Amino acid sequence: MLKLSGVIITFNEERNIERCLQSLVNVVDEIVVVDSYSTDNTKRICQKFSVKFIEQKFLGYTEQKNFALEQTTHKHIVSLDGDEALSNELQKSIIKLKNNWGFDGYYVNRYNNFCGQWIKHSDWYPNKKLRVFDKSKTKWTGHKIHETIKLNNPNAEVGYLKGDILHYTYQSYEEMDKKTEYFSSIAAQAYYEENKKATLWKLIWNPLWAFFKSYILRLGFLDGKNGFRICYQTWKITYLKYKKLRALKMNS
Repeated sequence: MLKLSGVIITFNEERNIERCLQSLVNVVDEIVVVDSYSTDNTKRICQKFSVKFIEQKFLGYTEQKNFALEQTTHKHIVSLDGDEALSNELQKSIIKLKNNWGFDGYYVNRYNNFCGQWIKHSDWYPNKKLRVFDKSKTKWTGHKIHETIKLNNPNAEVGYLKGDILHYTYQSYEEMDKKTEYFSSIAAQAYYEENKKATLWKLIWNPLWAFFKSYILRLGFLDGKNGFRICYQTWKITYLKYKKLRALKMNS
């Protein structure tokens, strides 16, 4: 029977981390938490569980997650963020893998909770993620945000697990607005470093297309008021990152 390591990176996750850890304790054989010096009760809550708690200055999402993988004892990984948890069905699916691991990695659907509502459409579901994997065959890649786990072999085989990662995302519009400003700034800086273009066409068209795709083509309107708000945020963050990229280029 193979052993699993649960891996989490955290910063000020006192609202969610206990739920996350509780969903892992009966599934994995060790839990590694890499924390960016939280100023809330995250560390105290983690210490209630049998976890390997490591404090590490934030290196960037990609770098921090790769650092966290290096701290694990076992090569088979279940990776979560602090505001995520395994559904009961997904816990059972992962436990079965201990006697029947057949792929380099496994995709899981992520189910997002926004302001108390589970979102079933737009870009937010099924929101497929590769979060169960063999760390010897993968690595986290990407720029400063939107990190993804990449399989080293382009011909690698992947499976799909039943159940969902439950993601407790923004619980207020104000929280979403603050994160939109934050992530758009990071994205703009990353685009600037990659020398991406910020034409007027991209500033106008890309946000409109992002909204149309999520609200109409991916049925975001079926999630009601919050569905509209989510799709509007998709428009806004796309607009802001190109606006801020244009400003960086003009000031360079």
